[in-house]
Amino acid sequence: MPKKKEIPASPFVPEKEQPYPIPENWCWVRFSSVIELISGRDAAVTDCNSKGIGIPYILGASNIANNTFNIERWIETPQAVSNKGDILLSVKGTIGKLYIQKEDKVNISRQIMAIRPTEILNKKFAYLFLLLVCDELREAGNGLIPGISRADILDKAFPLMSLPEQQRIVARIESLFAKLDEAKEKAQAVVDGFELRKSAILHKAFTGELTERWRKEHGVELKDWKEKEIGKIAFVTKLAGFEYTKNIAPNIAESGIPLFKGKNVQKGNVVLEFESYIPENVSDELPRSQLRRKCLLTPYVGTIGNIAIFDGSFKAHLGSNVGKIEINSDTFEEYVLYYLRSDFGYRELTKQKKATAQESISIQAIREVIVKIPTLFEQQEIVHIVDSLLDKERQAQSAAEAVLAQIDAMKKAILARAFRGELGTNHPAEEWSGALLKTIL
Repeated sequence: MPKKKEIPASPFVPEKEQPYPIPENWCWVRFSSVIELISGRDAAVTDCNSKGIGIPYILGASNIANNTFNIERWIETPQAVSNKGDILLSVKGTIGKLYIQKEDKVNISRQIMAIRPTEILNKKFAYLFLLLVCDELREAGNGLIPGISRADILDKAFPLMSLPEQQRIVARIESLFAKLDEAKEKAQAVVDGFELRKSAILHKAFTGELTERWRKEHGVELKDWKEKEIGKIAFVTKLAGFEYTKNIAPNIAESGIPLFKGKNVQKGNVVLEFESYIPENVSDELPRSQLRRKCLLTPYVGTIGNIAIFDGSFKAHLGSNVGKIEINSDTFEEYVLYYLRSDFGYRELTKQKKATAQESISIQAIREVIVKIPTLFEQQEIVHIVDSLLDKERQAQSAAEAVLAQIDAMKKAILARAFRGELGTNHPAEEWSGALLKTIL
């Protein structure tokens, strides 16, 4: 039973304070009238152990994830104990993490409060209510380290209905949530599987599988593919260290011609957010670092394998730790990019990297990377097919990410409707819930 001193003179919420209309046989009450609230207390480190002696000790939100309790400490002399079936709520630091306790006894710290429903409140229903109001509780947090008080929980307006109605609502919500969770699992699988599917597409591209029909139609054979070093199909260079120190570093400015650094080259994409520039009046004096035309850019220190195409549509300069690969007229830049991003190309690159504290690869090693080269026309067909397949995969990934973003909002909407009596579960003939409340006060 809740402590009498924490039950207001009237447990019923005045009409002017009621958040929204509810069915006539429900009633608005203070949350304090249907729960007992147990505050946690911190225990001295010397009272705790990591040997499993005593009862589990929950320190805070970090111990709660996906409705599971990660036990790190135990205590033989508990300070504040919660029981099996209590709802644990994180109230300091990270506010709003919830856990229905499965353990017989747990010692709770000051970062946790335990909500213990009375006999007229279904514990799963209480959990769903707390899930609904968690955003409000987080907003109530204040101070350098956010925290909520007992009053923030106890004074909450709570829509009370009969126990059978509570059970019907819980069953309806669990059924709807199960369907959403199934959809979420499928959508997450699409998102998580993107890289694997992309790898499979590129593997088929460079084993010749994607263009098998095209070769038959054009009288070309797979044995016509040649293996060539990148240095034989492209001009590969970098800005020497002394050149950067002598010519680039002293001229770096906050505006002007952008300077490509390693962070501007990601897998397949250049990142056009620059932090360093070369003044325009100095740019023409630094021809060796200029990016004059379409080429591949690749970091040679840092994350090896981050390769992207610079399209040559604007003036730019090479910065430190970035090399350029200027492809000759017999090969498509896009083809080489896809090859180097495939498992074949990645293995070629990484087997050349140096065993140092920071990943690195020499420009000469890049020149020696072997690439499988079909005819120019087949390269064009491979790029066309890969572009099309990856575009479809990206669309599927974006659609799955949109579903994931919507599911949490849909769950909140279901909870909001449930506590308004809008899920079609209410039986108007059932007794007014206020009479139920009076039996325990």
